[in-house]
Amino acid sequence: MLRRLLALGAALVVLILVVLGVKGCLDSRARGALTDYAGEVEQIVNETSQTSKAFFGKLEDPGNLSVTEFSGAVNADRSAMDTLLGRVEGLSAPGEMSGAQKSLEIVYELRDAAMDTIANKMKTALGEAGAQQATAAIARQMQKLLASDVTYESVTRPEINGKLSDNGIEDQEVPKSTFVPDGTKWLDEAEVAKALGQVSGTTAGTPSSGTHGLGLVGVRIGESELVPEVPNSVVVEGTPEIEVEVENQGESTENGVTVVVTVNGKETTEEIPTLEVGVAETAVVPLTPTPEGLTELEIEVEPVPGEEFTANNEATYTVNFE
Repeated sequence: MLRRLLALGAALVVLILVVLGVKGCLDSRARGALTDYAGEVEQIVNETSQTSKAFFGKLEDPGNLSVTEFSGAVNADRSAMDTLLGRVEGLSAPGEMSGAQKSLEIVYELRDAAMDTIANKMKTALGEAGAQQATAAIARQMQKLLASDVTYESVTRPEINGKLSDNGIEDQEVPKSTFVPDGTKWLDEAEVAKALGQVSGTTAGTPSSGTHGLGLVGVRIGESELVPEVPNSVVVEGTPEIEVEVENQGESTENGVTVVVTVNGKETTEEIPTLEVGVAETAVVPLTPTPEGLTELEIEVEPVPGEEFTANNEATYTVNFE
């Protein structure tokens, strides 16, 4: 009996040691996976910082870059962001990091989408035809980039560092990731226009030539600023109203400025009685009946007598009404 008890006790000791050993290995493997994940995120963040410095460095000082060279350099920054998004989506996130991984993907989807639109608009913004509208679109994308910074700093980074700390990994934290420098400076359309105006050979930021000239400078539905050439989503509450902002970019006061909104073949017009030089006014057009689902909106500011340059008087928007 004694020998049996001793043998049983020994077996229990061995079993406990095996369990502890297995648990230790599993814990070590789990910590290793978390550490590897954090290391990969850190590397991506550091490379993102280099892309940010390259992009905003060109905006601050384009040097002797021509319009073609500057646009090509911005395209390279866009390609770099495409690659970074692909790497983020390919990360093997441990189960505990699933929430952080989702928010990290949102951060880089915002950055990638913004850089894509900026690159697509850049050549137009550096030219004459439609330059002001393209510059405004670039400034709006800066807001998207800033939103990615806020999401990373308030959600993603605390989540990753918190999970590392919970697992006893105190000597490793993922760094900050601020893509947009100088706070809200680059959210100002005037600052963007000023920066682009430094590019060699550009006419960016200059108004339409001639005595008479109008420009479509912004379109909103509720709190949503619409962006041409990309899908927009709008939550419908009651009868939606589309707000069309028009600027007098010429040298004469204009009277009876007509805005035409076409939805599913139906035209609705609204008039801005008077528009002073350099002033922007908004025409509000109710959308009745309320559009449903994916809808194409065509906006046109009718040219005034004597207006020769009209390329920036119209735009088309794709809107999903939810």
